[in-house]
Amino acid sequence: MELNDLQLFDVLKEGTKKIVGRFELSKSDFTAGSVATALITNKGNIYTGICLEVACGIGFCAEHAAIAEMLKHREKDIYMLLSIKEDMIIPPCGRCRELMFQINTNNVNTKIWVSENELFLLDKLLPERWGTTAWK
Repeated sequence: MELNDLQLFDVLKEGTKKIVGRFELSKSDFTAGSVATALITNKGNIYTGICLEVACGIGFCAEHAAIAEMLKHREKDIYMLLSIKEDMIIPPCGRCRELMFQINTNNVNTKIWVSENELFLLDKLLPERWGTTAWK
């Protein structure tokens, strides 16, 4: 039985709810977990990640963490992605959008939740991709 997009939303939301929650690291302004991401691949596998916010820009987004987990399993085709901060759905930043495209150009077809009622393809959220002439 295949799940529709709304059912997949519920599955991904449940996955993010399990791991989201800001916690302090070595200093009060060094934190992790304030944003959580869950993605499902075209093979139906779910991967999750949390953000890491530390000094000097060496942290990373929750999307990067989930994508890294996916890549460890040698997958690169993202079907759908959901990121939340507390109870609010947030779209991936430009860096994360570009990463999705660069690991697999077919990910322009990735469905991304930008709110509980809005689902867009990465293609719409990343219309002017870096180095697009090099990809042709």
